Amino acid sequence: MATNENLPPNVIKQLAKELKNLDETPPEGIKVGVNDDDFSTIYADIEGPAGTPYENGVFRMKLILSRDFPQSPPKGYFLTKIFHPNIATNGEICVNTLKKDWNPSLGLRHVLIVVRCLLIEPFPESALNEQAGKMLLENYEEYARHARLYTGIHALKPKPKFKTGAISESTTALNVDQTNTSVLNVDQKNDALPNAAAAAAALPLPSPSLLAPSTTATKGASVQDQPAALNPTETGVSGSAASTQKKEGGLAKVQADKRKMDARKKSLKRL
Repeated sequence: MATNENLPPNVIKQLAKELKNLDETPPEGIKVGVNDDDFSTIYADIEGPAGTPYENGVFRMKLILSRDFPQSPPKGYFLTKIFHPNIATNGEICVNTLKKDWNPSLGLRHVLIVVRCLLIEPFPESALNEQAGKMLLENYEEYARHARLYTGIHALKPKPKFKTGAISESTTALNVDQTNTSVLNVDQKNDALPNAAAAAAALPLPSPSLLAPSTTATKGASVQDQPAALNPTETGVSGSAASTQKKEGGLAKVQADKRKMDARKKSLKRL
């Protein structure tokens, strides 16, 4: 546990407990930092509230605790330059909680929340920065323009916030999708094998008539090819020639069909 000559041991013990709680469950828009060797000075980064001239800025401040804390209130200072009615040019903060409304039972969490609320609702009637207070009362738009200008020049920039859970879920979903795609591709390849074999098996086989030419067809072809004026001898010779040509044509077709069948069998074997 840290030790500090300016604070009693019991106060240090209470502060250590409170600071641990602030670190584990910080108030909205407030991040606390502390030197473990000196609890008399508490640092905090305050995010400018949305909808105010201090939006998109981070303001660093400190609370200085006296030896008789918590009987007397801490003193608050902004280390980041800011244009605000209740914050002096030297950074001193003027708020009733740190003055007449102080109560020893109030903790650091309450003080820090009050200071951030001061950025939402200033009190120009008790202004430490008279120019900012007067401008706020007479011309809010001009006051807001000055405050935004100071914020843009002097305030720290907020760090981007990442949702680690969402990133992990997105990565997991992406991996699952890729796995499912791979499985689908494998299934499609496996399904393609029996489908190709079935398609090849369904192909029509050559007709037996192609393997053994019909005598009737041959005779018919011979009769059609016979001229009417030919004598029986010429007719016989022409018929024999036509029959020979038909047989040769049929044999060639049978051989072509046989080659096709062999090619199909080889394709099925490869599948």
